[in-house]
Amino acid sequence: MLIERIDTFPLLYQLPQPYGDANGYKKYRSCYLFRITTRSGIEGWGEIIDWLPTLDKGFRERIIPCLLGKKATDRLHLVKTVKKWHQRTAAGVSMALTEIVAKSAGLSVTDLWGGAWREKVPVYASFQSYSERDDWIRHSLGLVEKAVNSGFQQIKVKIGGRTLREDQDHIRSLQHLLEGKIGLAVDANQSYDLAAARQWEPLFRKWARKYDNLLWLEEPMPMNRVSDYKRLRTVLPVPVAGGENLKSAADFLPLLQEGALDMIQPDVMHGDGIEGYRDTLQLGRHFGTRVSPHAFDGGLSRLYALFAHACLAPWSKMDGNKIEPVEWDFMENPFTALVPLQPVNGKVAIPSGTGIGVELNQDILEKHRWDGSTYV
Repeated sequence: MLIERIDTFPLLYQLPQPYGDANGYKKYRSCYLFRITTRSGIEGWGEIIDWLPTLDKGFRERIIPCLLGKKATDRLHLVKTVKKWHQRTAAGVSMALTEIVAKSAGLSVTDLWGGAWREKVPVYASFQSYSERDDWIRHSLGLVEKAVNSGFQQIKVKIGGRTLREDQDHIRSLQHLLEGKIGLAVDANQSYDLAAARQWEPLFRKWARKYDNLLWLEEPMPMNRVSDYKRLRTVLPVPVAGGENLKSAADFLPLLQEGALDMIQPDVMHGDGIEGYRDTLQLGRHFGTRVSPHAFDGGLSRLYALFAHACLAPWSKMDGNKIEPVEWDFMENPFTALVPLQPVNGKVAIPSGTGIGVELNQDILEKHRWDGSTYV
């Protein structure tokens, strides 16, 4: 199965209204899809999220010449080679080659990985809570209400991008809206130090006595502050989670060895390929730690996160076959619809067809193809 052709699909969508988190506002959504075709006609899709001008140039000049003529079955070797240039590209190449191998064997991705434990995987609606509107809190509550009305049972909202008082007013209003009936996670995007993070402790304790819906506090501090995470975890009445930007299973080891997190959150596109991503999931299981994937950017990478979670053993005998949720981008983003799957009552049915089991939306690929123009 020699690689004969690689087609690229850089995609860009300018947001009419910016939204964001503690790191700032998003003014656009983008992704970079590519299709690898073998000499025998088998196709596999990969996805990368990064700055399109440099990514497109590098992919065409370095990655395509590197891959053409190579055996698609040399997946691990090729991914390791590509990783030397660009780790996120290595993750995308890993996706495409995994699909090719599965199709050549007449298997679904989950069957290639040994079979699924479950036919459906839960997802949570993930929000970018901040906007330029004066009534941003009211706007955020409206988006959450829309998600709940569509069937989501769990949500995640942002903190850390406004004053502590504003953020706490926002979460108080959400709790009043949800009445403890919908799972709630809050994500600070590494915006606090330990002292600031602990200012949430009284409010979390108050809610813990009244509600049982607090899911986790995500990345309150920079992830290299392992000792601070360990201290914070001992005092908070809510699980502590993080790790979306860590690049390998080895990067999670200090946090796991020190017992600094209740939940790890690897991202398919930030890791070192699909196999490395699955290694991280298993590492979490070996340490008895929950795993809830970060998957805000990229419909195809989210699909692979769902595949991996379908194949992941339950984290606890106590909860039977229960599995942690996967992130689902609920914000305005046409590229979510590239993969024709939608949650029903907060769960996504896992495709069982050959390869990834679905066809990407070709209309979106054509409508939003990036024209090479400058964007910020």
